[in-house]
Amino acid sequence: MARKSPKNLEDAMARLEVITQTMQNTVLPLEEALATYEEGVELVRYCQQKLAAVEHAIQVLDNNDLKELELESE
Repeated sequence: MARKSPKNLEDAMARLEVITQTMQNTVLPLEEALATYEEGVELVRYCQQKLAAVEHAIQVLDNNDLKELELESE
């Protein structure tokens, strides 16, 4: 059965959190555990692709000169 793609990165991250909690706190039947793990892997790949696309867009906007983020100390 095909899964729906997440609408956005935030939805994917929220679903990953649910999957993580479920797998850590619940004893699932083997087939269900495998399906849940596979869904998690697909979501991780989705998130990686989205983050890579954002990083690329930032590099283009910053003339391919990705700078280190400097945070102010308190």
